[in-house]
Amino acid sequence: MKQLTLPIVIESDADGYFVSCPSLQGCYSQGETYEEAVENIKDAIRLHIEDRLAGGEEIPEHVSVSLSTVEVAV
Repeated sequence: MKQLTLPIVIESDADGYFVSCPSLQGCYSQGETYEEAVENIKDAIRLHIEDRLAGGEEIPEHVSVSLSTVEVAV
């Protein structure tokens, strides 16, 4: 079994935590706690990758994600 290290983005609001994996478009999950959200995205990533492999698609292994800020006048 191969180990992949993929970036995830975790956001929180009043309802809990939303988490996505930017390198796997459409791969996201949620959880009531931070830890639950992380465990849930691991499951979602596994399922997403299994589906892609079954469809003959490649899995991106070296993806760079940058987090930055922008200033917007409102």
